[in-house]
Amino acid sequence: MTVGSLDTVTVGQIERPFGVKGEVKVRSLSDVPGRLEGLKNVSLLARSGQTLETSVTHVRRVGGGFILGLTGVTTPEAAGLWRGGFIRTIRGAVPGLPDGHYYECDLIGLVVSTEEGRLLGVLEEIWNLPGNHVFVVRQGAKEVLIPAAKELIGAVDLEARTMTVRLIDGWGE
Repeated sequence: MTVGSLDTVTVGQIERPFGVKGEVKVRSLSDVPGRLEGLKNVSLLARSGQTLETSVTHVRRVGGGFILGLTGVTTPEAAGLWRGGFIRTIRGAVPGLPDGHYYECDLIGLVVSTEEGRLLGVLEEIWNLPGNHVFVVRQGAKEVLIPAAKELIGAVDLEARTMTVRLIDGWGE
């Protein structure tokens, strides 16, 4: 079976090619230690929708990110095709998280409502800003930015694909 055909989790985003051997610089999508270092078989998902089943040949930490070598990606040009794409692996291959913590890929797509039941939209992006994360919730042309703070998140139900938030007066209007 291939990685893409199983229940997968997105573990990183490819930022850019690195060096002349086709390596890629990757931003981890979690604070879980050791998450990328143990990767073996992965699936790459390009922004275009193209996928590639491959394996990780090596991983090394560089600053706040990682450099990965991937089987079949051996030139800067080949690595460049995956810029902005995602790295996925089998869900069981990543560690579980403590209660109240979630993988970004599990939160993307949640329907977000206020505690009063007012629909705000769908969580489409998570910005990783210095100091905290920000949830980008969109409904049509309307966009609401919600800091990912425990005080503002009422409930997350991954099975129902919903999130309930407590908004400060004036937000989301």
